[in-house]
Amino acid sequence: MRKSLLIAASAVALLLTSCKKSESGNKSILKTDSSETVITDNNGKIDSATQSSSTIEVNGQKTEKTDFVYKATDGTLVKVVFRNDPKESNVAITSNKKTFTLPKTETKDGETIYKKDDMTARVKGDSLHLEQGNNVIELKRTKI
Repeated sequence: MRKSLLIAASAVALLLTSCKKSESGNKSILKTDSSETVITDNNGKIDSATQSSSTIEVNGQKTEKTDFVYKATDGTLVKVVFRNDPKESNVAITSNKKTFTLPKTETKDGETIYKKDDMTARVKGDSLHLEQGNNVIELKRTKI
């Protein structure tokens, strides 16, 4: 009994002393988080959508990440993350615990197109048009 109590107390003491957080880290990485309300014009109506964005700067190069929630016509909520960095821009679409990441291929007439294999995402204003084969899904940016 004494041995097991002594072993348990030693394990707890070791656990508590080994979990110290180091604040030193990499000093060349700056991270800025923000949450703001954006006013968008949609067919003459003014609407507000909540967005969460962060900018990370590593050695002078900025990476911007913006998260939105979109809603499908069937009511399903989808998380969409737009990421822009000096090397590439892409969109990550997460639904039903699956994430699809599509690189940006072109921008024309206010529409941005992301494409990978047979999946294409077209983003214009508050709408996202997702195509995969013969399946077409319409998504609208929403507030939670």
